[in-house]
Amino acid sequence: MEMEHVVIIGAGPAGISAALYTARGNLDPLVIHTGIGALEKAEKIENYYGLEKPLSGQELFDRGIAQAKALGVRVMETQVLGISGFDTFTIRTTDGDIETESVILATGSKRAASSIPGIREYEGKGVSYCAICDAFFYRGKQVAVLGNSDFALHEAEQLKNVTPSVTIYTNGEKPEFSREHDIQVNTMKIQSVEGENTVSGLRMEQDMSTLESDGQKESFYPADGIFVALGTAGSTEIARQMGAELTEKGNIRVNQEMETTIPGLFAAGDCT
Repeated sequence: MEMEHVVIIGAGPAGISAALYTARGNLDPLVIHTGIGALEKAEKIENYYGLEKPLSGQELFDRGIAQAKALGVRVMETQVLGISGFDTFTIRTTDGDIETESVILATGSKRAASSIPGIREYEGKGVSYCAICDAFFYRGKQVAVLGNSDFALHEAEQLKNVTPSVTIYTNGEKPEFSREHDIQVNTMKIQSVEGENTVSGLRMEQDMSTLESDGQKESFYPADGIFVALGTAGSTEIARQMGAELTEKGNIRVNQEMETTIPGLFAAGDCT
């Protein structure tokens, strides 16, 4: 496998700007992304430098990628599952591993938040956002992963290394895994996360057609820990997994050179 000089994760304004400059610096960057992201919600953009007429978010996104490709930048659409390494890095994606000397995180700010009652209250008390970081604390215990994509599957498989009792809860969403797996999946709607001082489990809503004769509309599923892995792995999740320092607000801490606290790992845009 050929080693990349720099891989940029994200194809929005920050990621494409980084691609343009690294391409002109003869670093032959590779941009990987999972689609338009938050720009898709922008119907009309008229406060962006250099635009004579308003553009939609889709138009701006398409123009940026076209501009990068015109300079010879390679663009790959794939989902990042995680990054490992230190001096050099291995980026794990749904299309295989990519080896690189440096990484620029530029996927924007995280928007896949959970509104399930109890999630916020039990953060740090059984609710976690990083399997690699916290799996050790749940050896042999029952754990739940919240999500329905390959990101959730990847986190569940990380946890399976330390405990056999792992269940993915999709919260009523259809599972969207791209490959076969042996992880147990529960597709019921989650009513709340419960516990006393720490998480004790999930209260589920039952489908009316599955109600018991006593009319019970909910059921309780024990869990010692809950790992939130909604949507895809964003810049903040990746940085946290790698051990990079975050700010108090949960953004990636960088210096004026856009360097994180890990050598070779950079970040740009709304994630910082």
